[in-house]
Amino acid sequence: MNLMRSAMLLAVFVLSPLSPALAAAGSPDWMPAAVAALEQSMIAEYGAGQASRVKSGLGQVAGFWRQEDGDRAAFERFARANFAGDQQTLDAMFARFEYLLEQFDGHVNEIVLAMRRQTDLELGPILPFDRVSAGYSPGSHFNQDWFANKLALTVLLNFPLTTLEQRLSEGDAWTRRQWAETRLAQRFSSRVPAEVNQAIAAANARADQYIADYNIWMHHLLDDQGQRQFPARMKLLSHWNLRDQIKADYSEADGLVRQRMIQRVMERIVDQTIPEVVIDNPTVDWDPYTNQVTVAAVTDSDRPVDAGAGPINAPEPDTRYAVLLNQFHAMQQLDQYSPTAPTHIDRRFNEDREIPEPRVEAMLEQILSSPAFADVGALISSRLGRPLEPFDIWYNGFKPRGTYTEAQLDAITRKRYPDAAAYEADMPRLLTGLGFSREKARDFAAKIVVEPARGSGHAWGAAMRGAQAHLRTRVGPEGMDYKGYNIAVHEMGHNVEQTVSLYEIDHYSLQGVPNTAFTEALAFVFQARDLELLGLSEPDASSQALQVLDDFWGAAEIGAVGLVDMRVWHWMYDHPEATPAELKQATLTIAKDVWNEYFAPVFGQRDVILLGVYSHMIHSRLYLPDYPIGAMIALQIEQQVERAGDLGGEFERMSRIGRLTPDLWMEQASGAPVGPEAMLAAAVRALEQVQGAAIASADRSGHH
Repeated sequence: MNLMRSAMLLAVFVLSPLSPALAAAGSPDWMPAAVAALEQSMIAEYGAGQASRVKSGLGQVAGFWRQEDGDRAAFERFARANFAGDQQTLDAMFARFEYLLEQFDGHVNEIVLAMRRQTDLELGPILPFDRVSAGYSPGSHFNQDWFANKLALTVLLNFPLTTLEQRLSEGDAWTRRQWAETRLAQRFSSRVPAEVNQAIAAANARADQYIADYNIWMHHLLDDQGQRQFPARMKLLSHWNLRDQIKADYSEADGLVRQRMIQRVMERIVDQTIPEVVIDNPTVDWDPYTNQVTVAAVTDSDRPVDAGAGPINAPEPDTRYAVLLNQFHAMQQLDQYSPTAPTHIDRRFNEDREIPEPRVEAMLEQILSSPAFADVGALISSRLGRPLEPFDIWYNGFKPRGTYTEAQLDAITRKRYPDAAAYEADMPRLLTGLGFSREKARDFAAKIVVEPARGSGHAWGAAMRGAQAHLRTRVGPEGMDYKGYNIAVHEMGHNVEQTVSLYEIDHYSLQGVPNTAFTEALAFVFQARDLELLGLSEPDASSQALQVLDDFWGAAEIGAVGLVDMRVWHWMYDHPEATPAELKQATLTIAKDVWNEYFAPVFGQRDVILLGVYSHMIHSRLYLPDYPIGAMIALQIEQQVERAGDLGGEFERMSRIGRLTPDLWMEQASGAPVGPEAMLAAAVRALEQVQGAAIASADRSGHH
């Protein structure tokens, strides 16, 4: 998950045989004359009604034809043999390609799941060959093979490549079939060698494994008095579980001490002063304030004491940033094969999100610079009865769960879900509780399998009808704690969207949603109701207002993190030869700069580096901006659900819209384009309501 700031707004483009970029990429010298001759003869053969298709199709193929594809005669034979010159042939071709791609995607997806099974799931020790298996990408040759056998060129001969500008300005007038043809052609908008795709898969697998193993054994943290603040056997993954523990500790009497300690741990991770030996090691004790490590007298596992190969206090050697650089260099290899989106930043915003980076940046800054941000910060400080501290970016006191301790919630979820199978068995009830019919709830649940995640958890959708989606979350030896349950409800939202948009879509090429922010938004709709599904809360006007403030505060926090992610990727492109140490210093500076610009005026502290702690920055390649956009979309969806009074029905309807452009999808879903305006207006209303209720309560107390 990752980011961008490029002047180029095109995601893919209508190719021309005279394009300088294409000529540089290897288009043969004879191509212009061949195209001109073919255009004339094929228009004469198929009629003037096919003229525009003939011209665009030949131009697209010409742009991707290489010397190894054949000489001029081979090009002419290919074009004449594979052009669908009438509607009946075109319809048959479109249907067959959709079938072939669904089968290919679906089976490759199942192979990938199998190859990564040991590293992704909590199934015991990982052996060296498991990491090799996880890094293998069986689909890495797809693009190369389909161009080599000319199936990709057949698609490009018959279906149109479009620019982002076209999709944004003309897409609202297109039919569903036109949109499906557009998405089909987009799959072949670049010609990438298999070794490049394999290098990207290997870099991503390395990053995934690095993050999945980044656990901190909390019982082995010592405060400045040498005391332990966390229970035995507590193992928290960075950054997800560390952040969630900060949230949980707002409801604990001694939570402030633990929150400050976790903040120091996070800072050590970001600036890489964390001793390498303490990472995922229950055999040493660590004082994160003095940074001293000692061999533990009592361990949290059966593992023999291991103080590491080097000095026991030796810091992690900038591994975090070496892994990020490895991701960057892998994505760089794509640049030369993507002339219209020549950086990963361009591809993420213009091809993946289809929202230009300047607009995304402006939306995030609109949230962060709004008066409501400072007002909510002041409200939080008042509710806490103390000045804000940096970790309060994760303030959790607006949620109803604030009335329950983490231990109470853990006891409830562990009893209900002793293992992953118990959650899977309960899904029909959960989905019915969310508003789906019993029939739909059973159907969706049957298409989702629940598994214990080694990492933080994720949703892995099916890619063909007949296959199951996979819901992964952490399940400890004592059962699923509240953190794991909360993640499971979120991932279940992803899985239901994935299932509906696959099984109930009219065209396979439209399967899914416009971009990751939309599936995040739909998952947020589920996650916001996790306590209701446990029978622990019922929404009312007050709790709904507090939920809006929680969503807004969270959007501001993750929006700032998204800005950091974006600026870090720009820095890497500006400094492609940087070392891990140089990238670390740049990231620290960027994190401080974003904090100082938006948070320091509200928090009263400068030069905080917490915005650099997110693990997504390391393994998800510019993913983070999707979260704040998703929060904006989620609020728009929630407002539409409230208007319709039917969560299940609206969730299904929206998931069936498919992969249109973001604004077009949102207009069909809720009547307005994507943007922060609804969230800002809702936050102002919620502030007024909460502050008014507080004044009324104070007045009543005064009367007594």
